[in-house]
Amino acid sequence: MIKDENQQTAEKGSLMDQLNSLKREDEMLYNILAVDIWALAKTMDEFQPGFWAAFMKNRDRALKRFIDEVIKSKPVDVKRPPFLR
Repeated sequence: MIKDENQQTAEKGSLMDQLNSLKREDEMLYNILAVDIWALAKTMDEFQPGFWAAFMKNRDRALKRFIDEVIKSKPVDVKRPPFLR
C-alpha cells in the first residue's frame, strides 16, 4: 500500500518535471522567434525604409478582415443576449 503511494508520488513529481520542462522550452522557443522577427524587421527596414510600418498596416487590415469573416460566418443564436452574440 505504501509502495503504491510512493510510486504515485514519484510519477506525479516526474509528470510535473516534464510539464515544467515543456513550459521552459516553449518560452525559449517564443523568445527565439521574437528575436528572429526583430532581426528580420530591422534588416528589411535598412534595405527598404518603412517596411515594418507597411507590413503592420497590412497585417492590421488582414486581421480586421479575418475577424469580420468569422463574425459573418458565426451562426446567430437568438436565445443569447445581444451583447453576447
